[in-house]
Amino acid sequence: METVNPQLLLALRAQLGAGAVETGAAIGARHHADWSGHDPCAPLALLRPRSTAEVACCLKLCHDFAQPIVVQGGLTGLAGGATPRPGELALSLERLRGIESLDTNGATLIAGAGTPLATIHEAAAAQGLQFALDLAARGSCTIGGNIATNAGGIRVIRYGMAREQVLGLEAVLADGTVLSSMNTMLKNNAGYDLKQLFIGTEGTLGVITRAVLRLQPAPRERHTALVAVADFDNLVALLAECRRSYGGELSSFEVMWSDYYEFAAGHVHSGARPFTDRHALYALIELESFGAGAHGDRLERGLAMLLERGVIQDGVVARSLDESNRLWRVRDAAGELMVHVPHALSYDISLPMPAMAAYLAQVQAAVAPFMGPLPPLLFGHLGDGNIHLLIGPRDLSVVPKLNAIVYGALRGFGSVAAEHGIGVAKRDYLGNSRSGAEVALMRQLKAALDPQRILNPGRVI
Repeated sequence: METVNPQLLLALRAQLGAGAVETGAAIGARHHADWSGHDPCAPLALLRPRSTAEVACCLKLCHDFAQPIVVQGGLTGLAGGATPRPGELALSLERLRGIESLDTNGATLIAGAGTPLATIHEAAAAQGLQFALDLAARGSCTIGGNIATNAGGIRVIRYGMAREQVLGLEAVLADGTVLSSMNTMLKNNAGYDLKQLFIGTEGTLGVITRAVLRLQPAPRERHTALVAVADFDNLVALLAECRRSYGGELSSFEVMWSDYYEFAAGHVHSGARPFTDRHALYALIELESFGAGAHGDRLERGLAMLLERGVIQDGVVARSLDESNRLWRVRDAAGELMVHVPHALSYDISLPMPAMAAYLAQVQAAVAPFMGPLPPLLFGHLGDGNIHLLIGPRDLSVVPKLNAIVYGALRGFGSVAAEHGIGVAKRDYLGNSRSGAEVALMRQLKAALDPQRILNPGRVI
């Protein structure tokens, strides 16, 4: 059994205090794996720093002892990136939480990396603003993890990925050097934009500790509709019509295939079905309006016209916030469903819209012989080209075959990681979406910033 170097452990406890360094049975099972649940492993020790200075101390000591570490935030990732591997320490950022400041005029917010996304939403809303990044795990995921994985979520179609919401960062390099670039300006072309080294790189180049976030005006109203569609061609036509009719007001266009919708509504939120009949596809549409006007009525009239033209088969527009929340519950249940699907595998891919129907038909046919009792459950963000596949194989021995099918069919034109990152689960398939030259440059960056490979080793590359 591997153990921590006793001199390193003594030095960490001396610097952080005994309560911030846990070992053995004191480390809860929660820190053994991220939300994927695959290959759980207890870290040799759990470090719980309270500040950027303490994170720097942890990294400097681990660098001096060549001790690998895995960085953990809210542990809501699905790619195994925060799951410890044998011989690693875990560095939890949960204590680096809190809103440091909020500038209502400049529309910026500064928060610690361990701050839950929901806390940031609440702080912005209290000042009549909003933080545009939103996803179902908002109550448990942390902003540091969101940024480190360049999270997407349900409003990418309007506001973009996490990268577009970040103005500045503070991060700690592998040797303990603190790089503070807490820029609050929207425009700043003074040399390299160094924050990009840490956004979407999954903690492999440095540990994010604080962030300057860009806020947006809060909409006066949100209008939500759930519509039923007969086939993929009509779904694409519906999206195109929504873009033409509502332009920048269109903030979400979420899609659920029938098997996903029925399973989620039946097992997680049984009271959420607004339609009597079962349909092939469902689209959850949300508009944001910033001025006074009958925007909800306009949405309803637009859907009535699409119903007459046969683009949609049925539809319902929420009349209240409570009704809107009920419509969203089925879509937001994706994370909860993993506990109901035996051996659940979560795939997160993106590809050009014209190729989607053929790709999904090919994959569904190819994985069928390896499935358990459930068919693949499909949902995603159609306007972003991002589809999620929740697959329950008959047993874990067929996982390599399923990975080869799902990721192999994307080679050369799609992405094996649309918004969840590469982590460990997709590392061997990175070359399906990135050229040899791109991967080589990633390795050069890793070698330059983390020559001892102590930061999240074995993740991404």
